[in-house]
Amino acid sequence: MQTRTLSGHFLRLSTWPLEERPTLILLHGAGNTGALWDAQVDGLADVANIVAVDLLGHGRSEGPLPTSIDEHASHIAKLHTALGIPKAIVCGLSLGGGVALQMLLDHADLIEGAVLLGTGARLRVMPMILQMIEQNFETFVQGMPMGAASPSTDVELLRPLMCAMLGNGSEVVLSDFRSCDTFDVRHRLGEIDCPVLVVSGEDDQLTPPKYSKYLADHIQGAQLVSVPHAGHLAPIERPEAVNHAIREWLVSLRLQVGATV
Repeated sequence: MQTRTLSGHFLRLSTWPLEERPTLILLHGAGNTGALWDAQVDGLADVANIVAVDLLGHGRSEGPLPTSIDEHASHIAKLHTALGIPKAIVCGLSLGGGVALQMLLDHADLIEGAVLLGTGARLRVMPMILQMIEQNFETFVQGMPMGAASPSTDVELLRPLMCAMLGNGSEVVLSDFRSCDTFDVRHRLGEIDCPVLVVSGEDDQLTPPKYSKYLADHIQGAQLVSVPHAGHLAPIERPEAVNHAIREWLVSLRLQVGATV
């Protein structure tokens, strides 16, 4: 794994400079960092360039912090230009999935496909979650595994994410959840005209499988994969299953170059 900062974004990359083959830009969820995708940066390096992003204002990326999903998408479009690639595949979890959807809608000329994990066309947040982040942030983070992970997931796997969330701080996490709360592109899904893979954790309580089914039903040609024994954080909870789903999807599209699969 290599690291680099481009267009203000701290990146974890499978290789640099990028090779002449498909590029996956991985976008993390609310309050997280690109470290969410470490198992994908390493595990999918043979089929594509992998670029895991710390969104602006998160982790080791520079500010200022965007306050909406469409603002994040605009910054990712600038990052795309800085990467010097013709088109990319955007892959996002939760808030990052919202950013990926916004890229598909507002920056379609840059995108050749998308992977949407644990996300939805609408991402309303319960008021009690916003209140807890504001008033008792540490308790919120400590309780994250209960709400975000499958009951079968080892909580220790989530410790790095909890530390990242604490490091980002309550203002960043609250802003992210507010950005999710105002996000709604249900009326625009019919505009999407490129290959899409939708991945759902079977035990996801934050964005239940019905969210993923809605996306698959309303995006023409979208494929839907369910990951058993995974909650909202499938890339960490069940990395092998997530990598297999993405790999098989890439193979089916014949997007990989010279990879042995």
